Amino acid sequence: MSQKLVLASGNAGKLKEFAEMLAPLGFDVISQKQLNVSETDEPFATFIENALRKARHASAATGLPALADDSGICVN
Repeated sequence: MSQKLVLASGNAGKLKEFAEMLAPLGFDVISQKQLNVSETDEPFATFIENALRKARHASAATGLPALADDSGICVN
């Protein structure tokens, strides 16, 4: 039996990557978009704080454990 895990992203590429990586460990990764979870704001200055914000938002909305990442371009 697999454990459902919400990916706090609507990015299909990220979903595919995480699903393939975590399937052998018994996780069924589902996008927050599939569960009609809205995106949350990302008000923090660091990637880790924003990732935590997204994962906590998705988990609170679904009652399931959630995984998130935050990456972007840093420009002066």
